Amino acid sequence: MTDLAILPILKMNLGIAGSTWDRYLQTLLAVARKEITREGITINDSVDDDNLIVMYAAYLFRKRAEDSATMPRMLRYALNNRVISEKGAVDES
Repeated sequence: MTDLAILPILKMNLGIAGSTWDRYLQTLLAVARKEITREGITINDSVDDDNLIVMYAAYLFRKRAEDSATMPRMLRYALNNRVISEKGAVDES
């Protein structure tokens, strides 16, 4: 899905109604995609990857308001599992 298509899901995750934050949230979605790719993950058009992008963008949004910049364990596990499953896949061609 595009960032515009998953924007409402991110807003629900953050409990945001209205469109005041939309441009900033779209930027966070784009940053999340880049950061996930930088981790070595190939983003596919799947519900799992859309959810990973939303989780990462929500983390970035919440991080700006907290003193602790620690990534939530659930997000770190999801990223690690995604990297391992992608790198561990056997090419059967």
